Amino acid sequence: MAETTDIGLDVEAPQGSCEDENCPFHGTLSVRGRTFQGEVVSEDMEDTVRVRWGYSEKIPKYERYERRNTKVTAHNPSCIDAREGDSVTVAECRPISKTKSFVVVESEGSE
Repeated sequence: MAETTDIGLDVEAPQGSCEDENCPFHGTLSVRGRTFQGEVVSEDMEDTVRVRWGYSEKIPKYERYERRNTKVTAHNPSCIDAREGDSVTVAECRPISKTKSFVVVESEGSE
């Protein structure tokens, strides 16, 4: 059983353990930079989830706001195991692959 490491963020450590090298709690992956809260919209890839969050952008010409969204791929450690529809917190890390530079650090589960 791997020892849980403090990652420096205000998130709860997962209850389970894993042997994943790219887990910030039980492996060697360090997190840095930005963190976001979003929703898992896809879990079709192995150890990877697609996370989406929305925001508003002001359009000065029309003096109104429009809704926009961002989707990123994030590593999903087996100790967290986020599923489609879960609210998650993702943190920036070193590039794990061509498109993955985020890792899931907390999952609230589907409500």
